[in-house]
Amino acid sequence: MPYLEKSTYRPDPIFHNGHISTIYSGVIRKFGPPDYDRKKLILPDADFLLLDYKLQDSQKAVILCHGLEGNSRKNYNNVCANYFLEKGYSVFAWNNRSCGGQMNLLPQLYHHASIEDLEYVVKHVVQNGFTQVFLVGFSLGGDQIMNYLGKRKIPVEVKAAVAISAPFQLRSSAEKLQSGFSKIYQRRFIGKVKWKIAAKSIQFPDAVPADAAKYIKNFDDVVTRFIIPVHGGYSDLDDYYLNASPGNSVAGIKLPLLVINAWDDPILGTKDHPVEMAKAHDYLFLETPAHGGHCAFPPKYSHHPYSVVRAFEFVEEMG
Repeated sequence: MPYLEKSTYRPDPIFHNGHISTIYSGVIRKFGPPDYDRKKLILPDADFLLLDYKLQDSQKAVILCHGLEGNSRKNYNNVCANYFLEKGYSVFAWNNRSCGGQMNLLPQLYHHASIEDLEYVVKHVVQNGFTQVFLVGFSLGGDQIMNYLGKRKIPVEVKAAVAISAPFQLRSSAEKLQSGFSKIYQRRFIGKVKWKIAAKSIQFPDAVPADAAKYIKNFDDVVTRFIIPVHGGYSDLDDYYLNASPGNSVAGIKLPLLVINAWDDPILGTKDHPVEMAKAHDYLFLETPAHGGHCAFPPKYSHHPYSVVRAFEFVEEMG
């Protein structure tokens, strides 16, 4: 049932190309971050993550989850944070381990199904007295949200969530990144990840092989050469793609979730617009605009991306 077939997003004709939308919104058009405070959260395993926040409303808060090799102050996060702050919300923008400017302390980094840290951030926000908490994630951050909602017991204070440009089946997205012009995004992601894995091999030579980064050329290699041996929990590549893909955990989601995935997204694959799944799900609201690119959705008449405005409208309706 909640398949939102007729999206109202109508971009300028130049943005009918997903690559142009993605590159314009991620590289050309810049949005500065809010005037955040920053806190270092010490995790149960003695590692840490960095949490940026700005307090306004004492009851309503949005938690922002960034994408692969992003951070709390990426362009898409900034424009979303500023919009919700304009509307009076408190904002918490967390950084996955190793993101935000400081390398973490343990061998592990993060991946699409790393939900323990998101769970810890949610508990932190709830413990600080917020009674209406909303989650908004971009790309990998959206996947972390969906896996969290589908696999964990969720505090009653969490009312709704939004995932933007989020892969449902990771193998499908990985295959898309190895085709055509989309290879440029893979090269950008892989370059950053390889640097971190190389650093981890020096920091933890007993846990991370010295040549782990050398032979990584795509996301499959990241999984087999780092995530599986260092993070654990998966027997092989097929097991990772099966159990880390949020499309296989959304059946457990029991609160309103809006997913906005454009058909022309250059990073999403053929299985990342699950129309039939949404039609059969009581809580999954799937919107698939014809255009929008990846974490982009540039507006025609506004300073605010369509996806951010839709995210705010959805949490206001569901809160």
